[in-house]
Amino acid sequence: MEEVIRLGRYSKEGRTPMKVRMRSQVAAEEIMARKGKLADDIEHKDIWINRDMNLEGREKEKMVRSEGKEKNEKRTEIEKKNLYWRVLDMRLKKWYLRKEEEVVEEARN
Repeated sequence: MEEVIRLGRYSKEGRTPMKVRMRSQVAAEEIMARKGKLADDIEHKDIWINRDMNLEGREKEKMVRSEGKEKNEKRTEIEKKNLYWRVLDMRLKKWYLRKEEEVVEEARN
């Protein structure tokens, strides 16, 4: 890390956003690639990592999120359940493929 900046006032709860500047793009890419593992770790479940975006990028993301919410509100309960199971199935496939890669890599070493 090159620099860490707190973006808000200090709070006892520790939920203040922080900006972290990395020394290299490679280090930043590694962190972004592994950020999904934080969701699996109970101790660090409240930590969120996002890329810094300019105003245009934030507005675009906000628009996409609002469109997604509108589409989700229009779905029936059955459609919502089917979507949930498709997403879960996709995540399980990714997890399984990652585990297979780890086994192959361990076998090589």
